[in-house]
Amino acid sequence: MVDVILLERVENLGQMGEVVKVRPGYARNYLLPQKKALRATKENLAYFEKQRAQLEAQNLARRSEAEQVAKKLDGLSVIVIRQAGESGQLYGSVTARDVATAVTEAGFTIGRGQVVQEKAIKTLGLYKQRVVLHPEVSVTVTVNVAQSREEAEMQAKGVDPISLAQEAAAREAAAAAEAPAAPEGGAAAQG
Repeated sequence: MVDVILLERVENLGQMGEVVKVRPGYARNYLLPQKKALRATKENLAYFEKQRAQLEAQNLARRSEAEQVAKKLDGLSVIVIRQAGESGQLYGSVTARDVATAVTEAGFTIGRGQVVQEKAIKTLGLYKQRVVLHPEVSVTVTVNVAQSREEAEMQAKGVDPISLAQEAAAREAAAAAEAPAAPEGGAAAQG
């Protein structure tokens, strides 16, 4: 384990200024290159203490900016059009990059790293996705995955287009099964 000083809040790890133990690979490959932490040496501790006020001011400015964007972005609903099978299973999946692209097209520039996806989206429907604008500010965006704009509008109103299509197909099949019986019975009565 390696000791590092956090330069900003890191989810599930700690707050700015804390000295935490992390695995060497996590520090080397993520925290240090992303400038989220410094190695915990005497020199770096002294440097951090000198820079602390400036770092906290920068963090506060970024946080207030993120909160302004969050007010506008929270509750946003975006539509992602994908091809799917009859059961609603997607051919492929909707990734964090797809969500970030849809939100960016809606007028809010975000990166795929800001979209938190618990699991891949593999079926049609409405999904809540968390977007992290700042380590201390996150919002929820609704992703409407559909095969067309019309389907997306139906889903947004709470109507399931797949079940409607299945019910219509079942009605057609039932009508087709009854249709041959009716003319035979009608012809026998007339003759």
